[in-house]
Amino acid sequence: MGILFVAIGLFVGYGTAYLASGEVRYLTRAGLEEVRILEGRRPLEQMIADPKTAPETRGLLSLVVDVRGFADSLGLDAGDTYTSYSDVGRDTLLVVLSASPKDCLCPYLWKYPIVGRVPYKGFFDTKMAAKEEKKLADRGLDTYLRPAGAFSTLGWFDDPLLSTAMGRDSVELAATVFHEISHNTLYVKSATPFNESFAQYAGYRSAEAFFRARGDTLSARRAADRWADEQVLGRYYTGLTDRLERFYATRPDTAALEAGRAEIGSWARAQLDSTVGPALRTYRLGPAPARPVNNARLISATIYRTRLELFEAWHERHGGNVKQAIAALGALIEGAEGDEAFRRLEAALAQAPPGA
Repeated sequence: MGILFVAIGLFVGYGTAYLASGEVRYLTRAGLEEVRILEGRRPLEQMIADPKTAPETRGLLSLVVDVRGFADSLGLDAGDTYTSYSDVGRDTLLVVLSASPKDCLCPYLWKYPIVGRVPYKGFFDTKMAAKEEKKLADRGLDTYLRPAGAFSTLGWFDDPLLSTAMGRDSVELAATVFHEISHNTLYVKSATPFNESFAQYAGYRSAEAFFRARGDTLSARRAADRWADEQVLGRYYTGLTDRLERFYATRPDTAALEAGRAEIGSWARAQLDSTVGPALRTYRLGPAPARPVNNARLISATIYRTRLELFEAWHERHGGNVKQAIAALGALIEGAEGDEAFRRLEAALAQAPPGA
C-alpha cells in the first residue's frame, strides 16, 4: 500500500529540534518499531530452504523472489527490498489516520523531512493513534483510522517482506511487491495521490506482465481485471468528489451541510448498487452501509485512485509495455513536485504521440 512512513529512527534526532514533544515520542516509537522489524529479518532464501517453513508459505516466498527478479527486468529499483522476511507478531502492522474539514475535501497534512507534506499519518501505537484522532475530531474534523499491512521506506532501508502482507492470494501479493518497489523507483515530493496512483498502475500492470511471462494466463487476466476494477472505482470516486465539491462551494450552514452530506451519501450508495457493483470484475460489494459522507474516509480512498485513466492512457501510448511506460514517465516528471507531476503527465498525453 506504499505508506510513506519515513518518520523513523533516522529522523528522531533531527525531529527533536523542531517538533513538539508529542511528535518526538511518535518518531521515537516509529524508530523503535522499525529497528525491531529490521532486527527480526530472515533472508527469504533461508526461509525457503528451511524444512520447518510451511509449504504454502514457501510457495509465496518463492513467488516474491521471482517477482523481485522480474521487477529488475522492468527497470524497477528493487535493490534489496523484499530479500528478507520479518514476522511482526500481529495481524495489523499499523493504523493510518486521515482527517479533513467537514465542509471541504481538504486533507489535513503532516510534514516530514524529505517526503514533504503527507495526507496521512501511520501509527504503530493504536492508543496514540486514537488520542490524535480524538484531538482532531474535537476540532470538528472528519477523521478515519484504517489498518495497513505494508509500507515503504523509499529505499532508505532494505524493507523486508512483512508477515502482514502474506495473507494475500498470489496475484495480490505480486501486485503488492511491485507496488512497494515502484516507490523506490519513482517518487514525487509532496504528491501522495500521484505516487500512490502510479504505484497502483505499476503494481497491477507489472503483475499482469509477470504472470503472462510465466505462461499463467489466468493470473495475468486476474491482475488486469483488478486494475480495471481500480479504474471503475476511480471513476466512481471522481463523480462523488465532484458532486461534493460543487455542494461545498455553496458554503452551506451547519444544518444544510449535514442534510446535503446525507443526501449525497444516499446518492453514492445508489451508485454502488446500480452502476459500480455490476461493472466490477473481481471485487464484490456487499450492501452499502447507511452512513453519512466522511471526507477523511473519501480522501483516504481516492489517494490510491486519482486520475488512474492518465496512467492507463500513458500505458497505451507506450504500446502496453509497462517497462517503457515507467521509464518514460520517470523522465517526464523528473524534478517535479506536488501537482506539477499530474500537470506534466496530462500535458504530455494531450500532445500527439511521436510519429502520429
